[in-house]
Order: sequence, then structure tokens, then C-alpha cells
Amino acid sequence: MVTGPLVAEFSADNPFLDYRLEATFTNGNKTYVVPGFFAADGNAAESGAVYGNKWEVRFCPDKTGTWNYKISFVKGRNVAIADKADVKGETVSPNGFEGSFEVAPTDKTGRDFRAQGRLEYTGGHYLRFAGSGKYFLKAGADSPENFLAYAGFDDTYKPGQKETKAGEADSGSALHEYKPHIEDWHAGDPVWHGDKGKGIIGALNYLASQGMNSVYFLTMNVQDDGDDVWPWSRRNERYRFDCSKLDQWEIVFNHMDSLGISQHLVTQETENETLLDNGNTDAQRKLYYRELVARFGHHPALIWNLGEENGPADWTPNGQNDAQRKAMASYLAQIDPYHHPIVIHTHSDNTNRDKVLVPMLGLKSLDGVSLQVGNPYDVHQVTKKWWQNSDTTQHKWVLTMDEVGPAWKGALPDRNDAQHDTLRHQCLWGSLMAGGAGVEWYFGYKFPNNDLNCENWRSRENLWKQTKIAMDFFQQYVPFQNMQPADNLIITNDREQSYCLADAGKTYVIYLGEGTTWSRFKVSHPGEIYTVSWFNPRTGGALQKGTMETTTGDGWIDFGRAPSDHDKDWVVLLRRKS
Repeated sequence: MVTGPLVAEFSADNPFLDYRLEATFTNGNKTYVVPGFFAADGNAAESGAVYGNKWEVRFCPDKTGTWNYKISFVKGRNVAIADKADVKGETVSPNGFEGSFEVAPTDKTGRDFRAQGRLEYTGGHYLRFAGSGKYFLKAGADSPENFLAYAGFDDTYKPGQKETKAGEADSGSALHEYKPHIEDWHAGDPVWHGDKGKGIIGALNYLASQGMNSVYFLTMNVQDDGDDVWPWSRRNERYRFDCSKLDQWEIVFNHMDSLGISQHLVTQETENETLLDNGNTDAQRKLYYRELVARFGHHPALIWNLGEENGPADWTPNGQNDAQRKAMASYLAQIDPYHHPIVIHTHSDNTNRDKVLVPMLGLKSLDGVSLQVGNPYDVHQVTKKWWQNSDTTQHKWVLTMDEVGPAWKGALPDRNDAQHDTLRHQCLWGSLMAGGAGVEWYFGYKFPNNDLNCENWRSRENLWKQTKIAMDFFQQYVPFQNMQPADNLIITNDREQSYCLADAGKTYVIYLGEGTTWSRFKVSHPGEIYTVSWFNPRTGGALQKGTMETTTGDGWIDFGRAPSDHDKDWVVLLRRKS
């Protein structure tokens, strides 16, 4: 944080648009040019200040040792969003200031993302932590999408009771308070303004206690279903931001890092795709993205999502076109010094999904797809389709299952679907066995604690447990980063219910659906011996022995029967013994 010009959110010289603060950090062959921002009095989360002379650059170093930095600070009309080659303006203090600092090895452990290093796209179908080298499987909550519509944040409100549209949740007239999770807040956890924040911090504590590692949320939903989240100083403002509100968001995001929960940050909704610059990437969108990058880009496991239910323009009244989608992806990739993964969320039907995704295949600035699938029974095939499509390009996609339909249903509360059999089979394991990199659960609008008014994540506790069982299996037993979908290798009495994931000649995972009475598996490595282990996807636990402990790889083979509950779903793990 530095002392600079004394301005206000509402100053004639716009502190967000007409000032450009950057710091260049170097350490050996590492260089980062990080945008800064107006921080009011430097303590806006507590003070609520709208004016001051504090300016801030948030930097996340990824290397130990000495880091040198130099500040660039200029003033000029629209200079914040000027192309780098066109930056011109009057220098202001502390322009040119230089210094250095030392970075020691991290002292963080366990789930804390600061112990893992930055989460990166590395060219394959899974994200990986740069520090630990561990591959990431996402598991968490897609609802409530308006997670940031929290009563404890400054200047957060609902502009009026909205008419609920068909096929959408009723957001109600009240902001989120997450009262059931206040009991999950712990002494020493962050708060602001005395005791504000306990509900939202407690909710995150609960989700982490269930082993989840991601939350999907909108940073702007003006004119959409919720219409209760925006980063600006006023709902209808587009060029000035709310310093105190965004500092309070930062408190929450910092706590997410410590819990090992990724910020899946969604920048717009289908209803407001053209709210900024008529869908283009001009002054409004550039400034919006720059402010998000400056304030939140330092978080190690952040994932940018260009927008929920994007396009296509010929179907969605406010839909963007291909060029507009590509432009916003490219601009965000250009200004993010950390190169966080960038994904896009789709509509639920195949036709409109194809219209959006086919033109985006191979785009270097799009790293993955946040899939929405209307029918749970289509999840496996849809995921496999886009895994295969992107696998033929020079830029493979990371594919996650982030919203399952139908919209009225989604992931039901435990009291309505205690075992979540369909979700476990068709969506959770169906996605992972197609090469998917994780899931987030959407809550249908006809049920309590839905997509817009969820107050209590305990409503789906059994679903979190089912999800953790699957993630633990893959992380503990399977080199999933080396595997690919291979359903052609498995044949059963109900082929549509069984899936295969293969690291050919080494490791095979086979998911057998309910009611599988016979099965055969094809291995084209004659003479190789494979151990046969069984895993219970309903209850988890250790690997178990079935009726055969080993099998020889030679054409279509038998791997025996499950240890028990032969009418239930099971997972078979074949590993080459040698």
C-alpha cells in the first residue's frame, strides 16, 4: 500500500478510470506486472470510507528470495484501460518508487491453498498446483449463485421485489444471512464492523469441513434472476467501484484460501451479457475486468468464469456473439498477470451448447468449460464429447460438471433424496469417468434452499459426503491425469450404465451401475497380470476384495463379482501387477 493522490469514489478525476497504478515485480527470471487500485483510506472494510489517499497493489509471489519492485503511477483520461503501448499521462507520486522484500518458504500446511502454490492450467484436462504438483479435482457448491448477496456487506441490497420468471428460483425480498451457519463461525475467524460476517464465514467453514474445495458465485447479476450483486458504488454505475464492499469481499476470499476453497468467480449472467458495452469488450468491461484482476487476482486458486449460460446470440435475447466471447476471454487473459484458468458456462441443451463451444475450440485464452446439462443421464456422454473434441486441438479443455438439471430439481435436499443415487451415478461418477475435472452442485428452484435463496448448506450434507467419497478415491488410488475415457473396453448387460477410464496397459477404473449382472473387460496386453480391487462408491472406505484377486490381460476378461450388494453400483480398480 502506498500514499498517493487524495481522491474519492465520486471525484471528477475518476480514481478507477483516470489513474493507472502498476507495480513490476522481479526475481531472477520471474517478472510480474500487477495492476493496482484505489483503496480509499486503506481500511475501507471497517471504516466504510469512500475517499482517501491510499492506493494498493496485491501481489502473490511464487518464488522464494529477493523480489524487487518498481511502481508506475500516471494520471490521464481513461488511462487505466489504455493498451500498454498507448499509456500516456501525467506522472504522480510515488511513480518510480523502488524497493525490495524477501520471501521465505510458506509456513502454511494442510488444506490451505498457500501451501500448494498457484492453481494452473498446464495444457491437459486437469488443473495442477504449481508448488505441490498435485492435480486438482473440483468439488463444491454451485448454489446459491448470488452467494455475495450477503446482508453483512456494505451497500448490498435488493432494488425491489422481482417477478419470478418461469424456470427460475424465487430470490425473495431478503438478502442472505446464512444464520444456520453462524454456529460454524469459530473464535479467531474474520469479522468486520464488530460481528458482521459470521454467517458467511461460518458457511464456508462448514463446506470445508465436508471436504469441499470450491464455490461458484457471481460478481455481477444486475438485471438478472437475483439482481442483488454488483461491485460498483451504485447499481446503475459502471465506472466507479465500492471500496468498502470489495474490501469485505476480500476478507471472505482470504478466508476461502485458508480453508482450501477455490473462488469460482463468474463475471456475468445470461440476462446481462450485453449490459456492458452492448456485449463488447470496451471501456466498461475492460474497467470491470481490470478492477477484478487488481483486487482479487492474487488468490492462488481463483478460476475466472466468463459468464453463466453464455449465448448464443440467435437464441438468447441478450446473447453475445462468437467474436464478443473471444474478445472478453482474450482481454482477461491479457491483463491477468497470473494467468489463472479461464472457463465459460454453457446452456443446458446440446444445440445451444454446440453453437457456443464449437467456435471456441482451440482458443488459447479459454482453458475449459463449466458444463450445464439438463438431463442427468446425458452428463457422461456430454462430458466425453467435449473431452474428445478439445483433445484434438492444441489447447485441451478442463471440463467440469457445474449445473445439472432439470432446473426445477437439480440436486435435491437430503430430505427429498436421501441417497442421491441418480446424481452419484449419472453426474458425479458419470462426469469423472468421462475425464471430467470435478463437480459443483446446483439446487433446483422448486425446493427449499434453492439456487437463489439457499441459507443452509447442511440441506445437502449427504451429497457432500457422496462427493467426497468419489474425490478421495481418485486422489488416493488413481493417476487420473494420465487417463482417458475408454467405454469401448467394457461390456455389461446394461452398457449405458457402465463406464471405463484407462491409463492403457497400467491402470483401469470401471464403474458398474446398479443391476449389473455380468460384465467383461478388454485388455490388449496378453500375459500381463492385473490385481482386482473393489471400491464402494456409496460408503467409501478401503479397497475391498471380490471373488477374484488377479486377472490376466488377454482379450475379453472376467474380473469376478463384487464382495457384496451385487445389485448396487461398484467401482473396479485394475492395476498392472508388474
